[in-house]
Amino acid sequence: MADSIKVLGQASPAATTSADLYVVPAEAQATISSITVCNTGSSPVTIRISVAVANEANSTKQYIYYDYVIGAKDTLLVVIGMTLNETDRVRVYASATNVAFNIFGVETSRE
Repeated sequence: MADSIKVLGQASPAATTSADLYVVPAEAQATISSITVCNTGSSPVTIRISVAVANEANSTKQYIYYDYVIGAKDTLLVVIGMTLNETDRVRVYASATNVAFNIFGVETSRE
C-alpha cells in the first residue's frame, strides 16, 4: 500500500448545481482530514456537502451540511476524520458561483 498526502480535490461549481469534489479512485481508499469552503463574494451563500457511498444517487442520509449559510467573504473549515472506499464521492453544492471548495487528506492505493 502506498500513501499519498495531498489536495484531493478543488471545485467551484456552477450555482445551484451538485458537483463531485472528490471521487476515490479504483483500488484505493482515502482519509479526509479537512474540507474548506470559501465564499469569495459579497453576499451570503448556502452550501451543501454530502458523501455518496459507492456512487449512490443523492439522498437525505448523505448530507453532512445542508443549506449551511456562509457569510460574505467568509470561510468554513471542517476538520473531519472521514474514511472513504473506492468509488465513494464527496459532493458539493452552492447557491452562487463564487464559492471555492477544497478537500485535503491521504489517498492509499495498492501498489
